[in-house]
Amino acid sequence: MDSDLAGLEQKLAVLLADYHRVRAENESLKRELVRAQEQHRALAARMAAATARLDSLLQQLPESAN
Repeated sequence: MDSDLAGLEQKLAVLLADYHRVRAENESLKRELVRAQEQHRALAARMAAATARLDSLLQQLPESAN
C-alpha cells in the first residue's frame, strides 16, 4: 500500500512538473505571438505606405507616345 502511494505521489510530481513546464512554454509562446503580430502590423503598414508612394510616382510618369 505504501509503495502504491509512493508511486502515485511520484507520478503526480512528474505530472505537476510537466504542467508547470507546459504552462510556462505556453505563456512564452503567447508573448512571441503578440510580438509577431505587432511586427506583421508594422510591416503591413510599411508596405501600404510604399505602395502608395509607388502609385504616386507612377501617376507622375509621362504617358508613353506609342
